[in-house]
Amino acid sequence: MSAMTTDADRLARLRMDARYHRERRDLYRAKMHSPRATSPERMRELERSCEQAAERLRSAEAQVTTTPSDKRHKGVP
Repeated sequence: MSAMTTDADRLARLRMDARYHRERRDLYRAKMHSPRATSPERMRELERSCEQAAERLRSAEAQVTTTPSDKRHKGVP
């Protein structure tokens, strides 16, 4: 049961992290359409951070979905 809680907590943190990076990217993208100074480099950095956070989340979700079947084969309920 503690492994499930740990996985759930980890996924929740990764979801929040992915959302945070997505929102920062979106806010900066909106800022680029305003008269404020923006940087293409900063936009690329935010896009890269967003993609990396999304990939970490996808990887963790894939790992969690494969873990329960592995435990069943080893005799763990």
